[in-house]
Amino acid sequence: MALDHALLVSLLEKPSSGYELARRFERSIGYFWHATHQQIYRVLSRMEAAGWVAAEVQAGESAPDRKLFSVAPPGREELSRWVAEPTEPEGVRDALMVKLRGVAFGDESTLIAELEHHRAAHANRLTCYRVIESRDFAGTLDRQRALQYLVLKSGIRFEQGWLEWCEEALSQLHRLNQDQQPRNTP
Repeated sequence: MALDHALLVSLLEKPSSGYELARRFERSIGYFWHATHQQIYRVLSRMEAAGWVAAEVQAGESAPDRKLFSVAPPGREELSRWVAEPTEPEGVRDALMVKLRGVAFGDESTLIAELEHHRAAHANRLTCYRVIESRDFAGTLDRQRALQYLVLKSGIRFEQGWLEWCEEALSQLHRLNQDQQPRNTP
C-alpha cells in the first residue's frame, strides 16, 4: 500500500488541512500505517500536482492561512482502482524473531527484558484500542463506521495474539534460563 492511498481514504472520510490530516492519521490509520508529518506533506503536494486532491486556501483570522485538502475525481478513480487490485498477504519482518532464534547461541536472560517491553507495549496498545472501541463503536453503526470497526477489531485481535505469544515466549525463556543456572549440589 502506498501512503497515497491511506491519505485518500482519510481525506474522503473528512477533508482536512495537512496538519489536521497528520494529527488524525496518528490517531487512526497511523496504528497500522506509519508516516511522518514530512512524508504526509510531501505526498499531499505530489497528489495535488497529479490532480488527485484539490486544495482550498482558507484565510485565518488569528492564525496563518491553511490549505484544506479534499479528494478530486481522479483521486477517487485511483482509490477505486487500488481497492479493486488484489493484495497479497504481507510476510512478517521482525528483528525480535531473529533475536529469539539467535539467543539459542547465547544467554536467554538477555532477551527477557526486551520481551517484557514488547508485552507492555502490546498491552498498552490493546488498552488504547479497547478505549476507542467503547468510545466510538457503541450502538448501531452506519456503513463507514462498521467498516472502520472491522479494522479496529483486526487490531484488537492482533494485540491479543501478541500478548498471548509474549506470555508463552517469556515462560519458555524463564524455563530455559533456569535450566542453565548452575545447581548447588551437596
